[in-house]
Amino acid sequence: MGTVASFDIGFTRYLDVPGETPISSSPPPLASDPDALLPLYRAMTLTRQFDLKAIALQRTGKIGTFASALGQEAVGVGVASAMRPEDVLVPSYRDHAAQFVRGVTMTESLLYWGGDERGSGFAAAPHDFANCVPIGTQVCHAAGVAYAFRLRNEARVAVCLLGDGGTSKGDFYEGMNMAGAWKAPLVIVINNNQWAISMPRSRQTAAQTLAQKAIAAGIPGEQIDGNDIVAVRHRVGEAIERARAGEGPALIEAVTYRLGDHTTADDASRYRDEESVKAHWKHEPLLRLREHLVRLGAWDAGREEQLVKACSQEVAKAVDAYLALPPPDPSAMFDCLYATMPAALQEQLAIARRYAAPHA
Repeated sequence: MGTVASFDIGFTRYLDVPGETPISSSPPPLASDPDALLPLYRAMTLTRQFDLKAIALQRTGKIGTFASALGQEAVGVGVASAMRPEDVLVPSYRDHAAQFVRGVTMTESLLYWGGDERGSGFAAAPHDFANCVPIGTQVCHAAGVAYAFRLRNEARVAVCLLGDGGTSKGDFYEGMNMAGAWKAPLVIVINNNQWAISMPRSRQTAAQTLAQKAIAAGIPGEQIDGNDIVAVRHRVGEAIERARAGEGPALIEAVTYRLGDHTTADDASRYRDEESVKAHWKHEPLLRLREHLVRLGAWDAGREEQLVKACSQEVAKAVDAYLALPPPDPSAMFDCLYATMPAALQEQLAIARRYAAPHA
C-alpha cells in the first residue's frame, strides 16, 4: 500500500518557559524590540485589571455573568495587534482582550455584560462583529465575511476566534471547509484553553492536535504556544498577510490554559485539580513577557507598579462612565422587530414602561 498524502503540524514557541527551552532558535525581530513589546504587555496588563474589576462588578450585581480571559491574554492581544484597522474581527464571548486592542472601549464591554445592547455598537470598530455566545457559529459568519472580501477584491482579512470546545461543532467544520474551497481570506485562531466549561480537551476529541483539523479542509494548520505573545503575534501576523495576498485561509491552534472559572456562573474547583491549575500559573503570559522584558533591560519593579496603577485607574474611569449611563428606554427591546407592532407586544411595552418609570 502506497502513501497518497502526508502532513506535519508545526509548533512555535519563542519565549522561555521555566524548566523548558524555546522551540525556535531564530526568533523574529519583535522578540528583541522593547518598543514593540511594551504596548503588548500594557494591553495584557490592562485586560487583567479589567477582568478583576468586572468580576467584582458581577459579584455586586452591577453586571451579569462575565467570562474572564485570565491566563489567555496573549491570544487576544497577539491576534488583534497583527490585524489592520480595515480587517474584521469575529470573536467569541471571551475575546475582550482582542476587542480592546481593536478600539472597543471598556465601557462598551461593560455595557454588553450588563445586558445593554448599546455595548455591541463599537464606535471605533464598527465593522467588527459583536460577541458570539452560541458555540462555533461565528466561524460560518467569518467565512461569509471573508468570501465577501474576495468577491469585492478587497485586501481585507476576516479573523475568527473560538475556543477548543467550538472545534467539536459542525459549524466549525462547515465554515472552515467553505473558506478552504473558496480560498477566502480567513484566519481561524483556536484559543485552546484546555476546557470547554467542565469538559477537558482530552475528552472532546481523539485528535492529537486541534490544528490538524485543518487538513480535512485543505488549508494550513499549525500549533503555537498561546502563552507566548511573540509567537502569537508573529505566526498569526504571517497567516493574516498570506490571506491578504490571496493565498487562502489558515488555522492556528494557540495552546494556553484557562486559569479562572469558565464564567462567573461556574465553579471550576468542582472538576479541576488545584495542583494542576497551580502548575499552569508558571506558564502564564504576563509572567513570561515580563521576565523577558527584564532580561532585555526594559522593565523593573518600579515600572511594573506604575503600569498596574495606571491600568487600574483607566479601568476605574471606564466603570464610572458605565455606571453613570442612564438605562436605555424599554422601547429598545421592541424596536426593529415589526413594521407595525402587534397588540401583544404593545401590551408588553406598556408594562415595561410602567415598571421602568419609578427608576427613571
